[in-house]
Amino acid sequence: MDLGLNGRTVIVTGASGGIGREIARGFGAEGADVVLTYHRARDQAERLAKEIEQAGGRALAVRHDMADPGSTAALARAATDWTGRIDVLVNNAVHWGADAPDPESRYETVPDESWQATVRHNIEGAIRLSREVTPVMRRREWGRMVHISSSLATDGGAGSEYYAAAKAALHGFSRSLAFSLGKDGDILSNVVMPGLTRTDTNGFVTDQWADHYSALTPIGRLLTAAEVAAPVVFLASAANTGITGQAITVTGGA
Repeated sequence: MDLGLNGRTVIVTGASGGIGREIARGFGAEGADVVLTYHRARDQAERLAKEIEQAGGRALAVRHDMADPGSTAALARAATDWTGRIDVLVNNAVHWGADAPDPESRYETVPDESWQATVRHNIEGAIRLSREVTPVMRRREWGRMVHISSSLATDGGAGSEYYAAAKAALHGFSRSLAFSLGKDGDILSNVVMPGLTRTDTNGFVTDQWADHYSALTPIGRLLTAAEVAAPVVFLASAANTGITGQAITVTGGA
């Protein structure tokens, strides 16, 4: 199937590792011009960009701090300076705060500055970048946004109160965004909710919890990052003409 991504400009935030890396690879394989962002892992992002180019695609690594409005504007400018367009935005970057979610912690004891940063950066960062690219999509009357959430937004989990709150807010934003953008052209907005997923960076987590979460799925295993990336690429493609305003679970059926 031709996904209609050849020559389109795609921004994938948080693409230096994990699911974001596979999403960027997926777009590169479809002939898109991929702007992949990183926060600290510059070497990894530049290696990925080179890998995409060696496979026949085009890629540009750009530093992006989702908490910094100036960085967001600079990212959009870098994309348009490179190709003159922005067709797709994948909001994949995540802010964990000082620590990843801890199921043994008590949420009411988390310092204010920590939980507030987790909520604000995760939702505000996605909204801010969506606002930045929207005028470009409106002018072209075409665009796709895919916001990467988490099954924690609906399933919940001790230690994930603030992260889950931010991701749940993202669902409401994307749903309303679909109505706002859909009247101005072929512009679609969706959420993808992965569950616990095997990536190249989280083996220490998946090794511990694989049996537990695999038992909850009809297929009896965890998905890989590439398996999550595939539906993201489809939703962001020209082949998707009617799925918008949805929150789609990609967990192996859990």
